[in-house]
Amino acid sequence: MKTLAVAYGAAGVTTVEMARPEVYNAFDETMIAELTEVFTTLGQDPAVRVIVLAGQGKAFSAGADLQWMKRASVASEADNLEDARRFAAMLQRIDACPKPTIARVHGVALGGGVGLICACDMAVASGDAAFAASEARFGILPSVIGPYLTNAVGRRHARRLALLASRIGAVEAQRIGMIDEVVTRDGLDAAVQTRVDELLRNGPDSLAEIKALFSQLPVGEVTEATRELTARTIARVRMTDEAREGFAAFLDKRPAAWMSDKGEGKA
Repeated sequence: MKTLAVAYGAAGVTTVEMARPEVYNAFDETMIAELTEVFTTLGQDPAVRVIVLAGQGKAFSAGADLQWMKRASVASEADNLEDARRFAAMLQRIDACPKPTIARVHGVALGGGVGLICACDMAVASGDAAFAASEARFGILPSVIGPYLTNAVGRRHARRLALLASRIGAVEAQRIGMIDEVVTRDGLDAAVQTRVDELLRNGPDSLAEIKALFSQLPVGEVTEATRELTARTIARVRMTDEAREGFAAFLDKRPAAWMSDKGEGKA
């Protein structure tokens, strides 16, 4: 990998670090391709339980590499469309990854960097982090990241962030739902680990089922189709080996089989 550092840790916890600190982990065609490949591979690996997305150096990600954007500005419309489709496919691959994903955020997260955060299932940030959907400052718009930003913070906040293109702090990002928790820089790893430990208590197949189901649930009226989807899903999952093991472990007052021998998941 030219732009990423992937570390396989204990208990199936894998860290994916964006490794272009000299440009604040701005991404280009190569990083987009590598993120797509890595999240595809990790999503299919039964040994992987949790994925942490982080950035090396002083920042999480400054968004799109300006040299990449400059190349795009003189490319053909057809080439721009294919390029944008690859970017969209990368965010979708992170969002739809069957493994739980945690964004570990420090420094700045700008433009597409915000999109990466919003495509993850949860995010923890240091108090000095700053965020901006900054595309309008360059005469463009947060188009591909727009659906993920809107899903994370709601339409009104997303539109405000896109229109103003100004930076907000970590506390504001938490208030509107972009970030789950704000901690000190020194406490960032511990806060991520707390979430990892909680995730490892849960059945890995059930977590994949949650992600698959919730991606299909509309906000608003609970329709007959939605009721049928949820009924069929729980009826099927209740009959799985993982569910049988989960109930048996609870009744036997023992750790479930998916918990590691290091104590993750023990009450």
